[in-house]
Amino acid sequence: MSGPLEGIRVVECAGYLAAPSAGYILGDMGAEVIKIEDRVKGDPVRGMSSTFGRGMIMPDGTNILFETANRNKKSMTLDLKKEKGKELLYRLVAAADVFCTNYSLSAIDNLRMDYETLKKHNPKIVYGLATGYGVLGPDSEKRAFDTIAQARSGIMCTLGEPDSPPLQIAGVLFDQVTGTLLVTGILAALAARDRQGVGQKVDVSLLGSGIHMQAYNVNVTLLRGRPMPRPSRQTLKNPMANNYECADGKWLVLSESQSDRFWHNFCVALGIENLEKDAKFATAKDRRDNFLEVTSTLEKVFKTKTRDEWLDILLAKGGGLAFSPILDLTELASDPQVIANEYITEVDNPTLGKIKMMGMPIKFSETPAQIRAFAPNFGQHTEEVLMSVLGCDWEEIEKLKDDEVI
Repeated sequence: MSGPLEGIRVVECAGYLAAPSAGYILGDMGAEVIKIEDRVKGDPVRGMSSTFGRGMIMPDGTNILFETANRNKKSMTLDLKKEKGKELLYRLVAAADVFCTNYSLSAIDNLRMDYETLKKHNPKIVYGLATGYGVLGPDSEKRAFDTIAQARSGIMCTLGEPDSPPLQIAGVLFDQVTGTLLVTGILAALAARDRQGVGQKVDVSLLGSGIHMQAYNVNVTLLRGRPMPRPSRQTLKNPMANNYECADGKWLVLSESQSDRFWHNFCVALGIENLEKDAKFATAKDRRDNFLEVTSTLEKVFKTKTRDEWLDILLAKGGGLAFSPILDLTELASDPQVIANEYITEVDNPTLGKIKMMGMPIKFSETPAQIRAFAPNFGQHTEEVLMSVLGCDWEEIEKLKDDEVI
């Protein structure tokens, strides 16, 4: 069964992770994604051997970051600084539905691949642009990466204990959110094109995406004049909304706002009926007033059994109480809920064999998204694209090689 975007062609001139993340999501949904790379350097991520202190290169040479951001794509090399390279780009755009980039604004202008230029070749093109800070304002031309956007968005001051310094999120969360929002904008623009007959530019940024991701916290701050406080295990006043360490050193979280409703079942499950009968803990207000004593008792109780034992007990006796194990990323691949929904899926890699990779979290009942191809080798599809999309023959292709255009 084909994906929902079968027949949609995307031309991607992008590097690193934000815009390429949008490209792979569109590819998962069935779009044909043609990734144009510099004929000498390629996407810079191909050469990133480590990030956040972790190696990114697998034994067969696969780069994990590049593989993640570029599955379901075709790679074509092109020298966009040459006039012939630009001409080929324009011909590809004329045959495409979407153009996607995260090049700097100055590079976009210098290469003459801005929206105003490309729409002359395809008035209905949907032009997707991801930047660091947005296209307007004093910092629109500044370089930005995931951590920079984390800092500017305010999220680093929401992490950790109240008295800890600002903390960053490991990995590239903002790039992924930015790519996801760019996909949202692109799909809406495609709908507008089909219904209203217009192409348009869609732009998102790391900064804007990071702020959007915190919409509720940001609005609380704007309307109340102060941010939501950083949560601390020692000061959370609802003992049924806290993290607890178990006997095996693993953790679970309770997140029950309706604590009165579940207090009886909770006490029975934990074998602390004496607390239920104590007038100091009879209601949610009483427990808030005496939270230090309740939390201290619960900490001791949870350390008497392993996490799995407590999960079974809470499931059987908690009466629907909201709780969850606190997993680290190494545990996701064996989580039965994750596996059942294919949020992580097993695929056959031609050189690594059977491996587990992140799946597609959006499920379509009739046109499923899927991993159809792994990330391409450098320039793997150059000739294919030139012949099948642009109608070039071998003589033209050889001349393009001789002229160092491809």
